[in-house]
Parts: sequence; structure tokens; C-alpha cells
Amino acid sequence: MDAFAETPDHQGAFPRLEEAQTARLALHGTRRPARPGDVLIREGKEVPDFFVVLAGKVAVIEGERVARVHGPGRLLGEIGMLTGQKASVTSVVCEAGEVLAIPVDALRHVVARDPDLGDLILRALVIRRSPLIGGGAGLRIIGSRYSPETRRLREFAARNRLPHRWVDLEEDEEAEALVRTLGITPQETPIVILGGTRVLRHPTDVELARAVGLSAPSARGDLFDLVVVGAGPAGLAAAVYGASEGLRTLVLDAVATGGQAGASSRVENHLGFPAGISGGQLAERAVIQARRFGARIGVPAEATSLERQDGCYSVGLGDEPPVQGRTVVIATGARYRRLDVPRLEDFEGDGVHYAATLTEAGLCAGEQVVVVGGGNSAGQAAIFLSGHASSVRLLVRGDDLEENMSRYLVDRIARAPRVEVALRTEVRELVGNGGLEAVVAVDTRTGLRQRVDTRAMFVLIGAQPCTAWLASALTVDDRGFVVTGFDGGLPLETSLPGVFAVGDVRSQSVKRVASAVGEGAMAVRLVYEHFARETPRSPQSPDLVGAAGAARPYR
Repeated sequence: MDAFAETPDHQGAFPRLEEAQTARLALHGTRRPARPGDVLIREGKEVPDFFVVLAGKVAVIEGERVARVHGPGRLLGEIGMLTGQKASVTSVVCEAGEVLAIPVDALRHVVARDPDLGDLILRALVIRRSPLIGGGAGLRIIGSRYSPETRRLREFAARNRLPHRWVDLEEDEEAEALVRTLGITPQETPIVILGGTRVLRHPTDVELARAVGLSAPSARGDLFDLVVVGAGPAGLAAAVYGASEGLRTLVLDAVATGGQAGASSRVENHLGFPAGISGGQLAERAVIQARRFGARIGVPAEATSLERQDGCYSVGLGDEPPVQGRTVVIATGARYRRLDVPRLEDFEGDGVHYAATLTEAGLCAGEQVVVVGGGNSAGQAAIFLSGHASSVRLLVRGDDLEENMSRYLVDRIARAPRVEVALRTEVRELVGNGGLEAVVAVDTRTGLRQRVDTRAMFVLIGAQPCTAWLASALTVDDRGFVVTGFDGGLPLETSLPGVFAVGDVRSQSVKRVASAVGEGAMAVRLVYEHFARETPRSPQSPDLVGAAGAARPYR
């Protein structure tokens, strides 16, 4: 039996290029001999080149095991190489041959300019990422399940779709021994191990982000044409359209690209994706697209203030230097509301969740789970989790599931054998000692109380706007959402000229991914109108405003 038998393709994750496709890629790279033991990609290191196996075989190592083997015509790597992240696995030659090495920057050019080949490569690299998250690849987070800091790091890794594995100090004796061997005190946990050797002790989100290759916001003194605050669908759309139209664009987000949509297991009603697409994959594609046009993306970078200075705007970033922009698009979205029940904080991250991703699904495989909420996010979560849990109890406060949920989701839930819907039901109590054990709910019509044994409750009950950082900088409505469309101003423009609000953070917006994308794109057209309006008082680049002061045609 061949010790290095090639791994079969799975759902397009490991396609084999045709000779003509390889020839097109060869125009952008160089051929190299491949000798057994040659390390082409090393875990924890930057990935300067994308490889195609021309002859021989290459093994992909996750941790200490051979996870996959690729032969001639196969591609090496995953989506992180296109977004600037460090390698999550090691690729080593196991059978002599030859490889084609293509600089990652050149690969981005191919993906952009060769639709057929680019789509095949992009799809394969995106599909490969999901099994790495929560598997044995990438960084290791070692910490106690009872530690809020451990939960913080796990959430950050999950939201940024970083390949990682959590090791629980409460259950893994080898991990506890490792921590003692490294001379790490309890106060220095949790720790993160990257590349098998590098240890981060009690890192902040920023420290972890920089260690894995996520971008810093910007250099001091940079002046951008457009600063986008928030990297959900609306913000990423503004970044793509702004950068593609020649605006010097910077995107900031406090946690991760993708926003609430990025945490969605599946978006099924977005134009152009008839089979649906996960929120994470949608965000990754948008990030690659924005970077290709030259947009800079800074994560994590939490906006803390907005001030007008000398005709431009300054966005404060806490301990980081502020960034300057001629215009600003606010796309900070909204956060899910928390249930008003006793002891909620005791179980957040340890039984109570606010997103249903593969990471959370893996924690409740084969068990009964509870989803709280009656909107599309709750419906999508219920359907997704029903593919992993033994049963899903959907608790809805309203009288009718159709009040706030799209018809296609209502129909899917009705056909899902593992999903049970309880209308007019509210959570009143959480039960558990050291972790969630049960949820006590009440039928608001009859007063009947019911205990639901579960170790996982997903709370998706609407949202509140992320506008606290704006303080009194601009006008918001009585719920805190940003007001736009003032008399004499531009659509989507706030009470500050040249500052626009899009997506969920905007007052009276339609809370849908497609509408958020549309508003983000529309905001860029309005940025040009703002430049044209301000030309007499603010000199602009000829690329932005023509000699007659009219905005450049928008495509």
C-alpha cells in the first residue's frame, strides 16, 4: 500500500488543473525542482508563493500527522495566503518531482483577470479553510473553559476564521503539564502556540492578530480619500467600489471582517448564489476583492471617536494612532441584544452563544440545543444547527413565525424534522453549575413553565446599533441608529458633510445583506458628489474631480 496515496478530491477542494490551465499559470511563475524533505510552506510563517505540483507528491502536515497528499496538477495552500495570513499547515515534498511557484501578488492578478481559472482556484482555497477551523491545524489556544479571556481568544479566532484548536486545561492533563514545563503561571494563561514553537502569553486581540498576519490599520500621517468604519457587507461593498474607482481606501473593524453576516452559517437569499453561501466565505471573497483593488484593511481596529479637523475627519483608535480621511462611511452595524435573565454572564461563551458557526456547532454535535429568536438569523441558525445537533428547540416570543422571518426559512423550518418551534415563549431562567445545563422557558399565554435540558443556547433576538463611539459627533435617533438624508444633503449623508452611514447602523435601513451591499456601493457614488460639491473649498486630485467640478462617471 502506498504510504503517500493521493487524497481524493472533495467538493472541489482539491481540483486537478488541466495542462492548458497550468500553462496559463506558468506565465506568472517559475519551475523549481522538488526534493523529498523540501518544505514549501511552513506553519506559522509568511507564504510568499503559491504552488502547483507538476511532478511528484507533496504532503500537507497538520500538527504531527499527514492530513493530505497532492500529486501532479494539484494546488497547495488555502485562502489565508490571499488575505495575508501566515500559514496554518506545513507542506513538504514526499516524492521527488517539480513544482510551479507563483508569487502571491501574481496569483491575486490571475484571480482577478482570468475568471474561469480564478474561480476554480478561489473556490478550492475557500473550501479548504472550513475544515481547518476547530480542527487540528493552525494555532492552539490553551486555557480554562471558565476563563473569560480564553473565551475572548476563542471568539476572536472564530470570528476571523483562523484555523485553530482549543485545548481545555480543565480536561487535558498533557496541556497542563506543557504549561508547567514552559514555566507559565496561572496568571499568564491563556496562552497561544503558533507554528508549534512560538508562545504568546495572555495575548490581547491585537497581539494575536499581528502574530498571525492580520493587517495593522495604517501608518501615522496617512491621509485617505475614504475611511470605512466597519467591515460587514455594507463596509466591504463600500471598500470594493471605492478602491475600484481609484479612491485611497481604508477599512477598519474592531473584531473581524464580515460583521454579523460573517457569523451566519448560510446566506441563501443573496443575489448570485443560488445554492447559498456561508457568511464567512462571502466575507473572505469580499476581502480578496477589496484588496485586489488596493483597499487597506485593518483588523482589529476599534473606532473610539470621530472629529472634524481642517476639512478632513480624524477617526480615533484608542491606543493606536488616529487615521485621517477626507470622507467617512460608517458601517459599524449592530450587535445582538442580550437576554434579560439572571446569571446570563455566567454562561456567555460557556453555553450561551451569539453566533452559530462551525466552531459552536462542533461543541454541541449530537445534543439538544436551544435557539432564541424569531428573525432570519435565528431561522438560519436553527436550520444549520439541525445538521449537527440531535434536535433544535426554536423559542419565539411572537405569535407567528412569519412576522419577522422570510418565507423560504419558514418553509424550511416546517420541513426540518429536528427543529421544533415554540411560539409565545420566553426564557426566564438558566440552570447550571460550571456550565449551562438547562433553560427554563415560559409560555406567555398559559403561564406554563418548561425545563429544556441543553448545554447550548443561541441568542439571536435583534440588535442594537454600534454607535456609542460616536458620542455626540452626529445625529442619531431615539434608539441610537444614525439619521441620514437631511434637507439639502445627500442621501445616506449624516448630519456631518462627507460622512455617510450604511447598513444596519443607519436609521430605518432594511436589515438584509443585499440591501447593505447596495447601500455600501451607493455611498461611494455619493462620496464623489461630495467631492464635487466641496471642490471650490477643498483641492482634490484630478482623478477624483474633473476640471469643471463634476464628479467622475461612476461605474
